[in-house]
Amino acid sequence: MGIIIKPIVTEKMTQLGEKMNRFGFKVQKDANKIEIKQAIEAMYNVTVTDVNTLIVAPKVKSRFTKSGTINGKSPAYKKAIVTLKDGDKIDFYSNI
Repeated sequence: MGIIIKPIVTEKMTQLGEKMNRFGFKVQKDANKIEIKQAIEAMYNVTVTDVNTLIVAPKVKSRFTKSGTINGKSPAYKKAIVTLKDGDKIDFYSNI
């Protein structure tokens, strides 16, 4: 399995891609910025100018059932937001 787990395709990330040429990816927790940059450039054939990373905290979730309340949380993950050179684009929908 590679460093990049999957791209983040939401309304907010799509707007960032259109306006500021930034794209988001879910990456492995132990990956650093240099490894992320090399993986993106190799996979999509683009030039990455900047990489910002953050750890998304888990969300606490609860559900009410007949037998009582079930509590849990979603897993935490690392998110990388990469900025591309002007003129470069990543098209996530080209393989569909």
